Order: sequence, then C-alpha cells, then structure tokens
Amino acid sequence: MKLLIYKPFVNTKHIFFKAYKKFNNLLICRFYDNIRLMVRLINNKNVIYLKKAINGYMQFQKHYTHIVEINNKNLKPCIYAMWHADQFCVYGIQDKAHLSILISTSFDGDMVAYACEGLGFKTVRGSSGKRGAIESTLKMVENLENNECVAIMVDGPNGPLHSVKNGVVRLAKMSGAPIVPVGWYCNQWNFVNLPSWDKMTAPFGEAKIINLYGEPIYVPKDIPQEKEAEIRQQIKNSLDDIHRRLPEEYKKAKKNKLWDNLKQKK
Repeated sequence: MKLLIYKPFVNTKHIFFKAYKKFNNLLICRFYDNIRLMVRLINNKNVIYLKKAINGYMQFQKHYTHIVEINNKNLKPCIYAMWHADQFCVYGIQDKAHLSILISTSFDGDMVAYACEGLGFKTVRGSSGKRGAIESTLKMVENLENNECVAIMVDGPNGPLHSVKNGVVRLAKMSGAPIVPVGWYCNQWNFVNLPSWDKMTAPFGEAKIINLYGEPIYVPKDIPQEKEAEIRQQIKNSLDDIHRRLPEEYKKAKKNKLWDNLKQKK
C-alpha cells in the first residue's frame, strides 16, 4: 500500500522568492512614482539636482550591471533598433564613444540625455514627426557616414507600445546603414518593469543581463514609400522573435557561465 505523505512546505522556497520579488518590485515602483512626482514639482532653478540624481544612479549602477552580448556582429556603421522599454540595453554596447543615441527634446529627454552623456555616449536630440526631427535625422546620417553607429527606440518617444515608427526606416534608406534589432533580459528579482507607458525595464543593484541581437536588416535606397510598411513589420517581427528567445538564451548563458568570461576580459 502506497503511503501519501502530506508535505505542507513543498515549494515554500519558490513561493517565498516570488513574494519577495513582488515586494521588491513594489518598492522600486513606488520609488519611481516618487521620482515622477518630483518631476512635476521641479522648475528651471532646481532641475539640475534631478539631473544629477539620475546621473548618480546610472554612475552607481554601471559597476553592478554585467551585460553579455549575444550575436552582435559589431557592424559599422549600423542602426541599433530597440523597443523603448529596452533603452538601457545600449549600455551593453562596447564602443560607447562612437555611438549616438536619439533622445527626444522633452523634459524627460533632458534627464536621460544628461545621464547618457555622463556615461560616455553621444546624444542626438529630436524625434520622428516632432520638433527637431529634420535636424536630428541629418545629424544621424552624418554620424553614420563617419562610420559611427546610432541607437533608436523605434516605438518612442510616446508610443503606441511596440509600434515601429517610420523614422528608423527612413534613416536606413538615406544612409545605407543596416538596422540591427536588439533586446535585453534578466530573470533576477531586481530587474524590474517600471510603471511607465513603455513598461521600461531597469536593473537595481547587481545584475547579470544579456543583450540579444537579431540579423541585420538592409533597406534599399530606391525602395518605394509604399514598401516601407513591410520593413517596419520586418523590424517588429525581429524584435518580437528576440523577446521570445531571450529567456532560453539567458539559460544557456547562465549554464555556460558567460559572465565569468566577461570578468576575465575586464
């Protein structure tokens, strides 16, 4: 006769971990909400303090953010394309001095640009269809012609979520540079989704992360305008495929201890 033994503590560790992760996510999200409240209350006289606070976080966090790149062919020039939620993945790109990030001319954009420049990136201010769009496009074309790379959040600056806008396609068409889709991932409790429209992801503390790159997408200079929608769909499909593959690729990276190799390089 088979005995059935009641085990009240089966999976207790797993349940505790999930509860702990949710609690920490809640604390971090509340912190983010307080930052947004500060933004509403801030003015031109004290804006510099908020800029320094955000820059301080990023300067602190860079020592604890360990990013392994997977399938990055390091093409130059190229246009790195990512969802707005994954914008911090640019930190994993090694040649920061020759990478320009497109950042909006909004108040929030001022904060991000200040911090990005503090990390060694170049920034180009403007956004598709908004103030500074023509100037920013011409500047990015110039940088690409100088064999540098640029990074664009293809559904930014204000969405709709995961809807690829036409700016990245036009830029690739004008410059001849390939579009390289990229996303990032980490399964640790302190890699959280912030309560913003884009569900932005960010690490808080020690984090082992992967950047996964898709195959380059080339846009012919003579492509008719009515075909540009097909390129946008191709970019979206590539980014969606990257995000489907990220959890499994993360497991492989963990099994192969790729972050140990990263430490050896340093």
